[in-house]
Amino acid sequence: MKSIQHRLKKGTYILRETDKSGIFHIGNLADYEKKAEAYRQKTGAYIEFDSNPLWSVFDKVTLLLNDLRSKKNILSWQLDKMMLKREKVQLAYLYFIPKPHKAGTPLRPIVSSMHMPTTGISKFLDKLIRPIFDKHARSTTIIDGVDSIHRLEAYTTNGYLKLKTYLCTFDITDLYTMLPQEESLDIIRKLALIVIKENVFVYEKKFYRQVIGGAMGSAFTLTLANIFMWK
Repeated sequence: MKSIQHRLKKGTYILRETDKSGIFHIGNLADYEKKAEAYRQKTGAYIEFDSNPLWSVFDKVTLLLNDLRSKKNILSWQLDKMMLKREKVQLAYLYFIPKPHKAGTPLRPIVSSMHMPTTGISKFLDKLIRPIFDKHARSTTIIDGVDSIHRLEAYTTNGYLKLKTYLCTFDITDLYTMLPQEESLDIIRKLALIVIKENVFVYEKKFYRQVIGGAMGSAFTLTLANIFMWK
């Protein structure tokens, strides 16, 4: 433990909770920063701002929601659900967590956006659309280990499990930066668009906007990713 504390105090190492396993990983800070920069360059998903974009995004969200309410496209309670109070909004920030279970220990980007102006809209859309997706994708979705066992039992009962049957898994690289940004309809499209387009954050004291896909860390992005893959 003292050795770990000494490394961290020197500032040449970084301690992060790992992806999925929940254990902690100690890595070389320079290597960590190099991988983070390589990810940004590879995906091209982020552009830098000259100044803090928080209040610009807040004004856009306020204008959109008030416009939808004035046209009676949304109800008052829906407006209240989606509109964050000005004194509570904060700029999101980007950080990376290591994936030591994969070769080379790549990094996963997470945008912490709990108090972004778009967070209320993101949560509202997720609650609205996710149940619809879950209903249509239920037959091809495994929820947990127990569900997996039940599915295998049914698979066997129906005679699908043969001696030559192969069970496999696959991983999709950079799924969250593959999401299309222009697929929704009318009011939902407008709400979804502002959640995706106005994804701004701070990283290493610099301001950025994500211009490809959606942010891992936003409630609605997971539903969009599932819809994109199911389609």
